[in-house]
Amino acid sequence: MIYQGLVPYIFGTLGAYVIYKIVKLFLDEWTSPLRVLPGPPTASFIFGNAKIINETEAIHEKWIEQYGPTITYRMFLGSSRLYTIDPKALNHMMMNYYIYQRPEAARSGLRKILGNGVLVVEEDKHKQQRRIMNPAFGAAQIRELTEVFIEKSIELRDAWTSEISQPEANGDVEVLSWLSKMTLDVIGQAGFNYRFDALAGKTSELSEAFSTIFESATSLSLFAIARYLIPALRILPDPKAQTIKASRETMDRIGNELLSESKADISSQKTSWTRRDLLSLLLRANVSTDLPPSQRMSDEDVLAQVPTFLVAGHETTSTATTWALFALSQNLQAQAKLRGELLSVGTDNPTMDELNALPYLDAVVRETLRVYPPVEGPSRVAVQDDFLPFSKPIMGRNGKMVNGIWIKKGQSIILPIKTINRDKSIWGEDAKEFRPDRWEKIPEGAASIPGIWGNLMTFIGGPRACIGYRFSLVEMKALLFTLVRAFEFELAVPAGDIGTKSFLVQRPFLKSNPKAGNQMPLILKPVNLA
Repeated sequence: MIYQGLVPYIFGTLGAYVIYKIVKLFLDEWTSPLRVLPGPPTASFIFGNAKIINETEAIHEKWIEQYGPTITYRMFLGSSRLYTIDPKALNHMMMNYYIYQRPEAARSGLRKILGNGVLVVEEDKHKQQRRIMNPAFGAAQIRELTEVFIEKSIELRDAWTSEISQPEANGDVEVLSWLSKMTLDVIGQAGFNYRFDALAGKTSELSEAFSTIFESATSLSLFAIARYLIPALRILPDPKAQTIKASRETMDRIGNELLSESKADISSQKTSWTRRDLLSLLLRANVSTDLPPSQRMSDEDVLAQVPTFLVAGHETTSTATTWALFALSQNLQAQAKLRGELLSVGTDNPTMDELNALPYLDAVVRETLRVYPPVEGPSRVAVQDDFLPFSKPIMGRNGKMVNGIWIKKGQSIILPIKTINRDKSIWGEDAKEFRPDRWEKIPEGAASIPGIWGNLMTFIGGPRACIGYRFSLVEMKALLFTLVRAFEFELAVPAGDIGTKSFLVQRPFLKSNPKAGNQMPLILKPVNLA
């Protein structure tokens, strides 16, 4: 009888809370300072412009061209979202990262996959982890790891050579899945001295657990959307909780084994300086005598970096390299020019410095990451009121000029990586085209883009800029160096059939066969050096 009385009480309380949140949302939006900003009309009372964004490619770029550099539009239940490519505003948000943080709902989802790793934590916790991890991602350390990048690139080259030499083969290779295997092997070996051997066709407990938890935590459903919009619903049981829990236990067990091995090696005088994987370097920095014990990371925090390495160092680089090969297949002149430069190098095993000394390879990588950044636009939310300044005043809906805008606590914001990277006012009318030669003379306006690298927003900027950007750049260069020297690349389907699905990273798919999942089919032909 007690339980029967509790059920209507719980649902009644939950219903009242939901009504309160909806009423508060409407009041906040009615009084929002963003109402003065231009932007597109709202398509749906319930879903706002979410459906248009999901179904229309490059819609943000079209809105910016139509309404100006700073706009607002509606999302679920009329909630507003700020979208700006104003460089001063973006720099302000990225530098004031204690104010502009990842939304708690997004952090909650990432926490299921990563634990409290450097991609999830905020404020002082992030500053602590970042300070300890920075040495592991320095140029000297990446120089040491370049050998791993080249070794695995050669293994992938040889696997593709074998595949296209089969009697029944016609040269078609689905490159995305292969590149994903390669980068998984690299991050396993370079990240924490773990051999996935995915290129060799092997599976492992860790890769299966990671795949399971990643798919479970990132798949969308009505229940997942409701939990995202209404925090109170997160107390209800998650149907996928048991699957996620089992996978996390596997990941934590293997992670603890890797952690113990690294600690044992570091404590041994004989092997303390031989291991160069990122986890060992992180542990070494964490026990440094220069670091007070109170500022060290706990074992739990160190362990959380293992899945963090997997996410940040695996999906992004494989996706970026896939888009690079696609772009080169559509610009055969650039592909031939790149191949000529690469073949001028007299070794199959270049060092990091040799890779970085190739100007056209660098231009191809920059142009790929400009036109096809792996992450399109991460979200942020203001955790306190703030004034956001603009570099140039804009015309508000009321006909008055606006030099900046007040941001209220709880305001949703997007960091527009892809849109500012392809801004026509900076890069010209051909801004959406892949043209590596543009890097011979960088436009003056590109200097205002507030990113950590390359006059681009691809790796973001400020204290939360991508810690592993050097790792990703050198790995990508190693892959292109090895593959473009060995093969000529053509697209196996019409270019118009390639679409983009953006969830965490921008992956390609075939519009003619979307149910087949993410893929990039290319035709490979061996380079004839005769």
